[in-house]
Amino acid sequence: MNDMRGLLEETFRRAACFVESLPGRRVAASREADDLVPVLGGGLPKNGLPAREVLSRLDEIGEQGVVASAGPRYFGFVTGGALPASLAARWLAGAWDQNAFSEVSSPIGAALERVAMRWVLEALDLPADAGTAFVTGATMANFSALAAARRAVLLAHGHDADRHGLHEAPEISVLVGEQAHATLFKALGMLGLGRDRVIRVPSDDQGRMRVDALPDVDGPAIVCTQAGNVNTGAFDPVGAVCDATRAGDVWVHVDGAFGLWARSAAEFEELTRGIDRADSWAADAHKWLNVPYDSGLAIVRDAGALRGAMSVQADYLPHRESRDPFEFTPESSRSMRGAEVWAAIASLGRDGIVELVERNCRQARRFAAGLRDAGCEILNDVVLNQVLVAFGDDRVTAEVIRGVQREGTCWCGGTRWRGRTAMRISVSSWATTDDDVEQSLAAIIRSAHSVRAPELARP
Repeated sequence: MNDMRGLLEETFRRAACFVESLPGRRVAASREADDLVPVLGGGLPKNGLPAREVLSRLDEIGEQGVVASAGPRYFGFVTGGALPASLAARWLAGAWDQNAFSEVSSPIGAALERVAMRWVLEALDLPADAGTAFVTGATMANFSALAAARRAVLLAHGHDADRHGLHEAPEISVLVGEQAHATLFKALGMLGLGRDRVIRVPSDDQGRMRVDALPDVDGPAIVCTQAGNVNTGAFDPVGAVCDATRAGDVWVHVDGAFGLWARSAAEFEELTRGIDRADSWAADAHKWLNVPYDSGLAIVRDAGALRGAMSVQADYLPHRESRDPFEFTPESSRSMRGAEVWAAIASLGRDGIVELVERNCRQARRFAAGLRDAGCEILNDVVLNQVLVAFGDDRVTAEVIRGVQREGTCWCGGTRWRGRTAMRISVSSWATTDDDVEQSLAAIIRSAHSVRAPELARP
């Protein structure tokens, strides 16, 4: 145990040094994976190394391939950092080494899930008796919620897909907006509902599903809406979609990977109105709640539909009247994700969640205003935390993006929007200060000047 204590203390020292380096650290990794693979090892070693040497090698080699996404100036892929309390909870939960599949295997794991998800539902103003699951991310959250949807709409027509599969089942119509996120199609494919057989509903110029373009829906049907377009931040009009499609065998789902958290803030009441009328919701906790990867949330109004789709039975498994986690998730054995969500919300409180969301959105508006003032073209209505910017034609914009990533002050990714190449700026970290935004603005404009100097105003 003395050796274990020494190892953990050394781990703390190294981790603390890394965290302390984040504010001034170059955001992009200094080495690529192809460079790191041969350094990490060739064939399977015959003899093992002492634990401290393993840690030292991991730190010294791995540090070169780390992207500083935990830091304050990473604006790619809607990635949050890890709140101090949630990171500490991850470490402590790792030491506990609980299998959080059941109350029997981990009473604290089950208790944390119940409390944390109750807090989530309160923060998002969603039904308190909804079925919930802690999963790896929004992909599996969509999968879980849509599995419940598949079960419910087919049961309405007398078919139990979980027992009998889709063979001879009534055909399910699946409607999605044409700007739906790619992972939604992945979930549909895994569920046997097909990636390509969906009905795509046209979207407007911000990526919002057009309710006037919805076809007549005959059940069984699932309508997949979006809260927070990954490029523009726009929301589908979920309430209006519910009005247009509501029937006992039509299920409305909301993919709200990051945008669902906007429901916590009164500032975005108009944007999020009607979301509570849907049948299911998916969200990430490792985005705007800023817990460590990987952490997602599946929420289903009809808890029985989620439980029916996810439960498993075996003679050796416990059978309890109270909620057992394994009955609501795709995984059985899994980590104690509820601890990190509980710690994040306990440290923030309702007011802290609201402040985080509102601050990041204000910072996104500052990015847009600063870039517009410099002569850059903002391509979206900045309604949330997403900014799309072009610096000229596709070649110029792509070169500016590469320049920003090489320079290292901040990191922003590229995307395609309405036929154009654009830089995408996603502001979602607790660690981002207003000064970080100003530093990043200056770096982006410097990169733009290096490509097309005469036309842009200097910061």
